[in-house]
Amino acid sequence: MTMVTTPPTPPTPPPPALPVRDRTRIPAGALSPMLVRLAAERATGVLIRERGALYLADGQVVHAESPDTPGLDLLLGAHGVLDAEGWHEAFAQAGERGRVGRYLVDRGRLTTGALELCHLGALYDAAYFVLEPSSAPARFRYGAAHWLGPVHPVSVAAVERETLRRRALLHRIWPDPAADEAPLARTSRPAGPSVPPRQAAVLHLVDGRRTASDISRALGRPAFHTLVDVHRLAAAGLLTPDVPPPPVLPPAHPAPPSLPEHPGGLGDPDHPGGLGAPGGLGAPGGLGGPGGLGGPGRPGDPGDPGGTVPAAPDAPPAPPPSAPREWSPAHAGEPPRDPAEADPHITLLRRLRAALEAL
Repeated sequence: MTMVTTPPTPPTPPPPALPVRDRTRIPAGALSPMLVRLAAERATGVLIRERGALYLADGQVVHAESPDTPGLDLLLGAHGVLDAEGWHEAFAQAGERGRVGRYLVDRGRLTTGALELCHLGALYDAAYFVLEPSSAPARFRYGAAHWLGPVHPVSVAAVERETLRRRALLHRIWPDPAADEAPLARTSRPAGPSVPPRQAAVLHLVDGRRTASDISRALGRPAFHTLVDVHRLAAAGLLTPDVPPPPVLPPAHPAPPSLPEHPGGLGDPDHPGGLGAPGGLGAPGGLGGPGGLGGPGRPGDPGDPGGTVPAAPDAPPAPPPSAPREWSPAHAGEPPRDPAEADPHITLLRRLRAALEAL
């Protein structure tokens, strides 16, 4: 009999190891580790952060946008370099192809040097705000391109280095960062003739509502340049950030209502049933008087250790039987009195109920 042997099954190879990020390539003090990693990958797309976006091409920054800074079109139009009609024409003809910058140069609207100079100023200006510390997560869209097109790419290291330099400059001039975002208000100190024209133009627009970004758009200047003027004016004592005071929160446990102090209240001795009135809460037989809830009394009173506590004011106990009231000439013409009024317990409970309802 022939034995058939089955060849052994070859061992299954282990699964490939998952890729691990090389954290040694990210500097410890980087403003955005994600941006540094994208630069190392030579990525192309847009990095979207809380205060703007950075456009990358082959790992280099080609454009930056932020709502806190004027756009390139506003900067060019404010200085008379390019009118609005020429800008709209370029955007309509070359915007979809992402070559607006090249279109302006080819049509003679701008020279290459003027375009590069304005573009670099707008790029660094917006990148300063985009790279601000943020708690919101950033995201990257691969393959996205800006409609302006590549003009003068800048390395990520150069953008971060310039951003840190600008932060240090503002801190040296005036270290309080509240003036960067809050509305600005003028102080009572008058501006002297030593204020430079650039700072005087900024101070002229300070009205308690505009921020530094609002003033930069109104003047057609880069936002960081306006921040420098704002910090210098704040250091000179000519303006201050109009920071609203923190809201006043209600106490966690509201205080108990106090007795009214005006005449006629429970604290008024003339108030019937008041604390100091005859027969009131503090009178004999009242809440704090002899024979009341707060002191010793006769047997059967609430203050007596051997007495019984009366029922709630909602259901007063039935009064004990009392002798009929005798008629006398002094009682002629008076309405018949309730026999329960002669009972001190009923009187106390009624006064106590009236006092509680008045609170």
